[in-house]
Amino acid sequence: MKFSPLDKLFGQYIRMRAIQRVHGCERCLTGKSSWKELQCSHFIGRGRRSVRFDEDNAIGLCGACHMYLTAHPLEHVRWFTEHLGQEGVDLLLARNRDIIKPDEKLIAIYYREKIKELENDL
Repeated sequence: MKFSPLDKLFGQYIRMRAIQRVHGCERCLTGKSSWKELQCSHFIGRGRRSVRFDEDNAIGLCGACHMYLTAHPLEHVRWFTEHLGQEGVDLLLARNRDIIKPDEKLIAIYYREKIKELENDL
């Protein structure tokens, strides 16, 4: 699947947020010196437009954790449930069922502002 400019913007925000939260990978907690050393991992695949750019649907992971969770779907569900809580997962799954196409221009504006906030904090 091709990465759009909004995918890149969203991925940057998710990885920067991981650096702010835990200074690295959100699963194994391995420290990283830059957000560029992380990958943006989605719980519900990027093909689901309704949650593709949902902050609750993505975390910043090192390459090894991203590969591991992708290869172990039951562990992926367990870890995300621990991370978000059952209510958070239920709400995300409910948003996943939305059929309304998100306004990607507004989403881009939102994530540009969120990135600016993180840059000021880092």
